Amino acid sequence: MANQRKQDYVYSADQIQVLEGLEAVRRRPGMYIGGTDAKALHHMVYEVVDNAIDEAMQGRCDRIRITIHKDESVTVEDNGAGIPVDIQKQTGLPAVTVVMTKLHAGGKFGGGGYKVSGGLHGVGVSAVNALSTWMETVVKRDGKIYRQRFERGVPVTEVEVIGECDPSDTGTIQTFLRDDTIFQVLEYNWNTLATRFREMAFLTRGVDISFVDERPEQPREINFYFEGGVKSFVRYLNKNRNVLHSPIYVDMEVESTHVEAAIQYTDGFAESVFAFANTINTPDGGSHLTGLRTAVTRMINDYARKQGLLKDNDPNFTGDDTRQGMTAIVSVKVLEPQFEGQNKLKLLNNEVRYHVEQAVAEAMGQWMEENPRDARQIVEKARTAYRAREAARKARDLVIRKSALESLTLPGKLADCSSRDPKECELYIVEGDSAGGTAKQGRDRRFQAILPLRGKILNIEKTSLDKALANKEIQALITALGTNIGENFDLSGLRYHRIILMTDADVDGAHIRTLLLTFFFRYMEELIDKGHLYIAQPPLYRVTVTRTENGKRKRSSEYVYDDKALEQLRQELGEENVRIDQRYKGLGEMNEEQLWETTMNPENRTLLQVSIEDAAEADRTFDMLMGSSVPPRRRFIQTHANQARLDI
Repeated sequence: MANQRKQDYVYSADQIQVLEGLEAVRRRPGMYIGGTDAKALHHMVYEVVDNAIDEAMQGRCDRIRITIHKDESVTVEDNGAGIPVDIQKQTGLPAVTVVMTKLHAGGKFGGGGYKVSGGLHGVGVSAVNALSTWMETVVKRDGKIYRQRFERGVPVTEVEVIGECDPSDTGTIQTFLRDDTIFQVLEYNWNTLATRFREMAFLTRGVDISFVDERPEQPREINFYFEGGVKSFVRYLNKNRNVLHSPIYVDMEVESTHVEAAIQYTDGFAESVFAFANTINTPDGGSHLTGLRTAVTRMINDYARKQGLLKDNDPNFTGDDTRQGMTAIVSVKVLEPQFEGQNKLKLLNNEVRYHVEQAVAEAMGQWMEENPRDARQIVEKARTAYRAREAARKARDLVIRKSALESLTLPGKLADCSSRDPKECELYIVEGDSAGGTAKQGRDRRFQAILPLRGKILNIEKTSLDKALANKEIQALITALGTNIGENFDLSGLRYHRIILMTDADVDGAHIRTLLLTFFFRYMEELIDKGHLYIAQPPLYRVTVTRTENGKRKRSSEYVYDDKALEQLRQELGEENVRIDQRYKGLGEMNEEQLWETTMNPENRTLLQVSIEDAAEADRTFDMLMGSSVPPRRRFIQTHANQARLDI
């Protein structure tokens, strides 16, 4: 039989394919821009803008303009040096053609064109070209204006001179239209792009970034320019928080590494620290983040010992103690950065750790000597955090000791599933006992567990960890998940690979969902990062619709999940053919069959996966919505009140 199968399939030279030029990018876009979803679509814009930022880091560019046109094409214009247009010796082609059509081609491989840059592999703009229906490159250089056009990565014109300009007027203009046969999402999100461009402006001092959206009837434009660099970034993140002092600022060259950092403490409990390398966000941190944290902990302990605020018998503060309530940005510019993976999530250069540690320790030590009152406040905050950590440890140990006995492992209110394979198990966190009872009756007991929560859990944004751990609802949640919390969080203990928040479609339900999201973001962020957190989408309406098929009118009962879908249905069938039977304000208004059919059956349901596109902006938003400062929240509500759909 085995020999027969071998004869049936002949593996020969005919099965070997060679992908020429940019065809590999079109076949496997995930390898180059991470996929074909909304995140990948926006990444196309980032790749082109990153090239302009690289020009700015060389001191050759101070103005970048990004425009989204009505047809979703995008133009990125900078006043840098302009891509070279002369003949490149290796290929015999104009350099601009090589840059736009050849993978691993560019001026960032040690040829002297760029000292530091974000683009390291030379695949950025050529990958964008490959994944665009068309792309047009215009270069202003040497008193002339050059242009070349491409379609799906292939040049369709030669490099041609289309005009003249002042020799001092230089730069590059890239315009492209994403290929709608490749991407699943075709529209750019204004807020997503604006957030990223704001971040770039913070990290590149003195660069004016303007962003224009021509798609609305009234085009909108926003400008970003920050002379203060990362110091301005920290102030922006802490805009809605009560700060204890002005930012501690670091701007220093250590050997070949340029270190810029800003540190500011607030009266809050969360640590908000973000790291960048050559303006690239490294969400998994790396050596630069380690250097910053090590320096902060060492300098606070050294100062406390020196001033007698820590006695000889007192233990040192831990890193968690010294970072509670700390907002910090560390940005490094490195000649030869080494990242983990193509997506550059983590910086690996070991020497950068010591460069950052040296720079931050020196600047922070000097600042503490010059600002003794503020320095003592920071030490006192670390002492308060130490006491809270000890209390939290005792509370956590109590939870662990309770869990040691099999009979007490899981909270009594949890209706667990029979499967013990976390990959196939899911936990529904349900608002209230009534909805919890319906969900328990309607679920599939093999793989669906139900945890009803009574009332609203604590607002973690205003609560220390020790107080959170004393809350019975949070205790039940932590025990059910099996991961522990905070510094002891261990993803390998997760009992359910899908954690689904299922709350009512009213104000209280939205508030409970927000409280839960705040809890997960602050204390179990890895659950979100690894794609384990979801939001259930129960229907908003049950309607009777009348359709005409083969000349006969037929009525049927259907579920509609939001107002937009209801309006579309009315437009499609006519308002007289859509009758609302029920508006579901709460999950308890559905019986178990309806809840299973609409919200829990994997074949029919819709789940929204929770993700974090920009951690810094998410951090600021959670603080604004859930923190102690009222005026920013009031402004947010007043600004967005017209978008709310609430039942009065």
